[in-house]
Amino acid sequence: MYPQAKLIIGGEERAAGSGGELAVTDPATDDVLGRLPRAGAAEAVEAAVLSLPGLADWAALSAFERGKVLRRAAEGMRATADTAALTMTLEQGKPLAQARGEWLSSADLLDWYAEEGRRAYGRVIPSRVPEIALTVLRRPVGPVAAFAPWNFPAWGLMQKIAPALAAGCPVVVKPSEDTPATAWLIAQALLEAGLPPRAISVIWGNALEISEALIRSPEIRKVSLTGSTRVGRIVAGLAGQHLKKVTMELGGHAPVIVARDADLDRLVPLAAQWKFRNAGQVCVSPTRFLVEAPLHDAFVRGLAAAAEKLRVGPGRDEGTDMGPLCTRNQRNVISGLVGEARAAGATVETGGGAIGNAGNFYAPTVVSGMTQAMRAMNDEPFGPLALVMRVDSVDAALAEANRMPVGLGSYAFTSSQATAAKITRGIRAGMLGLNHFALALPETPFGGVMDSGFGSEGGIEGMEAYLSTLTVTAMA
Repeated sequence: MYPQAKLIIGGEERAAGSGGELAVTDPATDDVLGRLPRAGAAEAVEAAVLSLPGLADWAALSAFERGKVLRRAAEGMRATADTAALTMTLEQGKPLAQARGEWLSSADLLDWYAEEGRRAYGRVIPSRVPEIALTVLRRPVGPVAAFAPWNFPAWGLMQKIAPALAAGCPVVVKPSEDTPATAWLIAQALLEAGLPPRAISVIWGNALEISEALIRSPEIRKVSLTGSTRVGRIVAGLAGQHLKKVTMELGGHAPVIVARDADLDRLVPLAAQWKFRNAGQVCVSPTRFLVEAPLHDAFVRGLAAAAEKLRVGPGRDEGTDMGPLCTRNQRNVISGLVGEARAAGATVETGGGAIGNAGNFYAPTVVSGMTQAMRAMNDEPFGPLALVMRVDSVDAALAEANRMPVGLGSYAFTSSQATAAKITRGIRAGMLGLNHFALALPETPFGGVMDSGFGSEGGIEGMEAYLSTLTVTAMA
């Protein structure tokens, strides 16, 4: 069931790499799914070198023709959604329905940017003198190194691949070693749709070794990373040494402000659905629930009851609501955060432990009585852990929401337009969901502020990241 994925360098598959062999494991069973080739610095340099003629191959096509290729790839992805979803579930762990939805949404990204590429407009500037014409042109920035994590192995990569290709930029893709086959399937769809071979490479292996080799390569002109704030500082620092353009989508710790006039009947089921989606391994997962005192107890009871109803199991099993965490290390991190909070006086309302003897399963967990001093309120959990803090007012909730140096996703639930406006004015974040949790769409910008990174993916802003400006002044 698991494909024997190969490295792709300049559009050509490689069955062996200088990094040796990679054993990919199933997070639900600990079984080895496959043994794949593993790249090293040599393959990274080769992929970067081939990306430069790939720029000539791909950027030479009109945006209209590039769009045709991207739309064909999107249709190809939709035709293989069931197979791709199973691959993603096997290597990442999420339920099949979530994997299928992610794959289809990634195809939507290709469709949207196929059209947006045709709208990379320049402009004509009125000249001061009749003899000189002033124009501004938009050009592809050049070959791109794209680094994506394991939590959304299709969507996370496609947020980079789709706008880069639409702009005319070739891409060198470095997926997580935990989820390499999903990236391989995306590249297959693009190549089968007619993407010039040298316009895409997919390599996986030692993250530091490959990242350094790609960023140092003079052919690479743009770096895009989705990852933790710690890794973002390293990658941004290295890119800065070589003056590479960067987009950084980094960590968060999303607050949810629950005002005293919130509709709990609507909020509680939504909170359970979105908190435990993908086992909480979502950079904008609602995590810090800051609940005004009059609703606190009822909210805690409701969320705990909803969490207890979730069915935890292998993602490929019918009826599974939440699969395992992707890695054993992540399960251990969550266990440590819960243990420390409990020892500091917090109450574990439900969950709070690993499930079974195989795989990386952890129970959906709700913890109340959280305080600022607890580590879980300061370190992004990235797992099925909902943290609840009682607050006396919306002002106190805003102060706690803004206390962290990160600002990616944020949420607020209220029936008052005045309260919603106050939170909108006061929140320090890149995104705010009012009375719902859905933030990521192809047509909307996705990104954070402060330690959550800079630049946006999605929307017209995502396209801008892969374009450079050429000003032309021409005398008649």
